[in-house]
Amino acid sequence: MSNTPVIGVLALQGDVREHLIALAAADAVARPVRRPEELAEVDGLVLPGGESTTISKLAVLFGLMEPLRERIAAGMPVYGTCAGLIMLADKILDPRSGQETFGGIDMIVRRNAFGRQNESFEAAVAVEGIEDGPVEGVFIRAPWVESVGARTEVLAEHGGHIVAVRQGNALATSFHPELTGDHRIHRLFVDMVRAER
Repeated sequence: MSNTPVIGVLALQGDVREHLIALAAADAVARPVRRPEELAEVDGLVLPGGESTTISKLAVLFGLMEPLRERIAAGMPVYGTCAGLIMLADKILDPRSGQETFGGIDMIVRRNAFGRQNESFEAAVAVEGIEDGPVEGVFIRAPWVESVGARTEVLAEHGGHIVAVRQGNALATSFHPELTGDHRIHRLFVDMVRAER
């Protein structure tokens, strides 16, 4: 059996293409996931940035909310960036009406914490477990993690706020590494998926 993991990118909204490219560069077979049967065929899943309220509504509409919650709870490796981080939170500090998450990481998240679109920025972020220096983090209407539970490992902070975490097979960053051409975080995730196969 080939040790090349098949990793999906939740393709309901957001920067799907960039994640597909980054995963392929990190030696995974990458494919978009829009339906439960496509979810069943992947070894791991990336939850891209976008708008968390929209992703939540579309996941319900496409019949993915419950299957995704079940796979994540069962230990499927998952990586969320920006809105994807929000979707992995067990609790959102300021949810929109009717907004649901997939859960999976014991953390409380604040949406749009770093400001509006015009306050977006890039910064070098030292991420635990990533070698060869900091990664370039692209923060676009980015959330931050207010607090984490005992089982959640903080991997990075920026400006005194938590911006990268891991709990078991769930990884999340406030920023967008897929927009930089630096595939080290995707490679870390591919290794996590490979370890579970």
